[in-house]
Amino acid sequence: MEKRYTTSQVAQIIGIHPNTVRLYEELKLITKPDRGANGYRIFTDLHIDQFRVARLSFQVEVLQNGLRKQAAEIAKASAACEFERALALTAAYLKQIEQEKYHAEEAIRITERILKKSKGEQENLQMTRKETADYLQVTIDTLRNWEMNGLLRVKRKQNGYRVYNDADVRQLKIIRALRCANYSLAAILRMLNTLNQNPRIDIREAIDTSEAKEDIITACDNLLTSLGQAEKNAEEICMQLEKMKKEYF
Repeated sequence: MEKRYTTSQVAQIIGIHPNTVRLYEELKLITKPDRGANGYRIFTDLHIDQFRVARLSFQVEVLQNGLRKQAAEIAKASAACEFERALALTAAYLKQIEQEKYHAEEAIRITERILKKSKGEQENLQMTRKETADYLQVTIDTLRNWEMNGLLRVKRKQNGYRVYNDADVRQLKIIRALRCANYSLAAILRMLNTLNQNPRIDIREAIDTSEAKEDIITACDNLLTSLGQAEKNAEEICMQLEKMKKEYF
């Protein structure tokens, strides 16, 4: 006989609030449950498995390049019992996570190469903000944003205009590489501050380790860890979907 569950039982099994059970239904992340004569929702093992897929899909807030949207599509395909499509979407999701991980790791390698660059290779640069923006192929607003967020403090001439030297440009190249890989401003600032205190730090560890005093921590503040967890969850989703495909169809 098929097992049946109430809203509160589902909430207890999955580890969520009963209101979240109803929210998942509203968002079409599970198959619409039947209702008993008393009007209460009736959930089955299929719903329990769909909740697990949805929970795994949204457990990590990885937002860049449409990953969040892809996770939602996987959960909705599962809710529609389109398990083959859900598996295909998960495979594509996993592939993109691998690409994001590669870019994140490559940005660290670029950072390490820039830091190892010898002083003998300096160009004795003295540039205005516009010249620096053109040199780095970023916008002036981007430079202004990085400076406003404390990633760089640029000296000024007597006339008040900023002048960017070799050290500034080197730091900006690091910031640019890390931002292109979707590291957050907070993570980059944390790494730069740690680097100033200890030039021999492990870049990878510094940029991926949040401090306890940080009030709000996002997935991009611990990008490498978050991508690794998203990859692990996606692999679990694959196994869950394969199980559902065999059991329900």
